[in-house]
Amino acid sequence: MDRRSFIRFLAALGAVSATGSIWPSSGHASEPDLEVELRAVPDDISLFAGPRTRVWRFKGEVTKGDPRQLQSADESWTGPIFRVRRGQRVRIRFKNLIPQESIIHWHGLHVSPGNDGHPKMAVPTSGEYVYDFKVLNRAGTYWYHPHPHRLTGPQVYGGMAGLFLISDQEERALGLPSGEYDLPVVFQDRTFGPDNQLVYVRSSRERMNGFLGNRIMTNGQAEGSFSVKGRPYRLRILNGSNSRMFRLGWSDGSPLRILATDGGLLNRPLNVPDIMLGPAERIELWADFGDMSAGSEVSLQSLPFNPGGGRMGMMAPQTALPHGASYELARFRVSTAGQGRTSPPERLASLSALDPASAANADSPRRFYLSMNHMQPTINGRTFGMSEVAPDEMVRFGETEIWEFINTGGMMALPHPMHIHGLSFQVLWRSGGPGYRFADQGWKDSVMVMPGERVALIMRFTDHKGMYLYHCHNLEHEDLGMMRNYLIRS
Repeated sequence: MDRRSFIRFLAALGAVSATGSIWPSSGHASEPDLEVELRAVPDDISLFAGPRTRVWRFKGEVTKGDPRQLQSADESWTGPIFRVRRGQRVRIRFKNLIPQESIIHWHGLHVSPGNDGHPKMAVPTSGEYVYDFKVLNRAGTYWYHPHPHRLTGPQVYGGMAGLFLISDQEERALGLPSGEYDLPVVFQDRTFGPDNQLVYVRSSRERMNGFLGNRIMTNGQAEGSFSVKGRPYRLRILNGSNSRMFRLGWSDGSPLRILATDGGLLNRPLNVPDIMLGPAERIELWADFGDMSAGSEVSLQSLPFNPGGGRMGMMAPQTALPHGASYELARFRVSTAGQGRTSPPERLASLSALDPASAANADSPRRFYLSMNHMQPTINGRTFGMSEVAPDEMVRFGETEIWEFINTGGMMALPHPMHIHGLSFQVLWRSGGPGYRFADQGWKDSVMVMPGERVALIMRFTDHKGMYLYHCHNLEHEDLGMMRNYLIRS
């Protein structure tokens, strides 16, 4: 099926217009509240002493609407930060100026298939793609990144990723830290050569395991250091790494006070000593520096853990920062002393749990077996086909279902962060794993499945009909074909 045939297929489902123009599923073509031109471009930035580092990155400008809704950073590869409101209509003109085909996926957003960034929609160098959608999601920390088949890993690694932050009335009523006290924090691991240039996958073994770098970058910069005042902050944390997991904790042993996960605010703050965060997962923290003296410091660390995996899966390049080791992620230095700590609101948001008994398949959940077969990652023994949808990958619009992801383990077992496009889900339970604390609460779009582990999710197919992806968000696994389509039909 070529791109034009694919558009006709989506049009039959009401996902795009028959001409290929991308409009909201309602079909109207009124003017957007925010229009942005977003370009993927080659660039170079100053990260270290010596030669500038060549990257691929997103650059953008507002062509209609409030320019404050797009926030850019010069000496960073991370893309502009979108700050939008629920209910706004957004139009984004994507121009691809890198020497590979590309397309953008709006990770976590509930958009129609034509706006979701399926690899079939990838445009060539000098090509353009227009997204046009209404923001349906709850307030939360979402993000965007490329999604061309077999090229997602290197393009994200090259610098093409950015945050998409949504607010709504419920969130604004809470009075959470805002403005300069609302801090995005994107963690990614990278490897650099002696000439300051990025070094990517160098062997088939490294590709099979997933790329692991030798240093942690924060917000696309070499130094993860923040100057903060003695008061509360809201930290929006994204694990934007290709495959690395983090076990987050404070260096002074203070508890993490979690406000939100992938899909927005929790019912109430969650206090835990540490949390595992897999690739593509997000959390929001209430970080209060109010009882610290001027000049004092505290760090967010990745604490030691066993990343799991079989004998073959445990191997990693000697040049990489060991997966599961202890190291500093970001340091916070207090510039002015505060007046003592305060607490976040006791109640954050109205969030109801989905009832497993309401699922259409409550007695027979869909099961997806995650395996490494002769160095080939698979889902139910299958790899990606651009337009393939198996009978057991078709669901009914309007229904609630339970899905189980099962990491089969074995000699080549590896962790698999699973992501489902087009919706949010809730984690019902997990079993057979190492017993770590995962960011499983609230609405999610990505979930870690450790070797030998079984994780059950519940979700509703109520936003759009059409074909979406589900896949491993270890980007090397995704590029190797650990990705499938599923179809929401009448």
